[in-house]
Amino acid sequence: MNLPIASLARPGPATGTMAPGGRVRHFYKAYGLIVSSDVALPELTPTAPSTPDLEIAVGPIDFPDGASRGATGFRFEATRQYLSWQAVGTFMISDGRRIDVDPAPGIDDPLLAFPLLGPVMALALHRRGLLVLHASAIAVGGKSVIFMGDKGAGKSTTAGAMIRAGHRLITDDVVALDLSDPGRPMILPGFPQLKLAADAAVAIRLDQAEVRPQVHPQIDKAQHRLHDGFAAEAVPVSRIYVLERGERAAISQLAGVAALPAIIKFSYITRFGRQALTGDLAVTHLSQCAEIAGLIGVNRLEVPAGLARLDEAVAAIETDLASGTR
Repeated sequence: MNLPIASLARPGPATGTMAPGGRVRHFYKAYGLIVSSDVALPELTPTAPSTPDLEIAVGPIDFPDGASRGATGFRFEATRQYLSWQAVGTFMISDGRRIDVDPAPGIDDPLLAFPLLGPVMALALHRRGLLVLHASAIAVGGKSVIFMGDKGAGKSTTAGAMIRAGHRLITDDVVALDLSDPGRPMILPGFPQLKLAADAAVAIRLDQAEVRPQVHPQIDKAQHRLHDGFAAEAVPVSRIYVLERGERAAISQLAGVAALPAIIKFSYITRFGRQALTGDLAVTHLSQCAEIAGLIGVNRLEVPAGLARLDEAVAAIETDLASGTR
């Protein structure tokens, strides 16, 4: 598993208290939640200490029968879910309200942060009843666009081009949708960071971003912390695009029967296989995917090859949003 590593940064004194074991307990905002964490997560937005919605605690994890400490793999139970990477550590999610972290020997907070803010956080948000997509999302005025696609399709790169054009990041990699208001799905703001490959970063040149040092030789993307250009409030879902490569920038609507499979394919929970979706969870997830497919639909966004042509895709998206049609 290739693990990007974020540099360490210490939040101000108002954002931390002492936790058991001598660790500092930090407080952050992310996905509409107050997060308390024994793991330093400078990627997130600091906030003052208060009662957390999600608690991240460092300590030994009691493995269930049949699970092997230090092995790489997943285990899903009714109220607890275990995600383990031999090179990093083990994470246990309890009811979507607590994440226990048991680091592998010698592993520090920057390396723990990579799975913690990716698949572990995605699963915790899913367990809280949100529909979570493996995607990026951008705010455009009072509207929004979500970019889905296979690995290497250019989700974050297209998001970066949108930010350069003056639009705002809502979230990168993990898109959490709140469907509690019928007919008005909302994208919850993640945190102000975008991961970009070196060539994309050079082409886009986000002047409002701080690039964190890459301290691991296997890292293929750098983390860009935005000083501005971040949407800190929830935004209604306006467009969902599946990115594909094309000769020119073009947008077309997927047939109605194709929208639902696309949402299911790029929902984050499907990455864990059928073991993560059983019984009522599977029914709820299918219902959520169908709701989004029916309300919003899915469009195909053809992005021209070559980083120099990113602005053509941005212009096509802006025109599509301005049209007011789905």
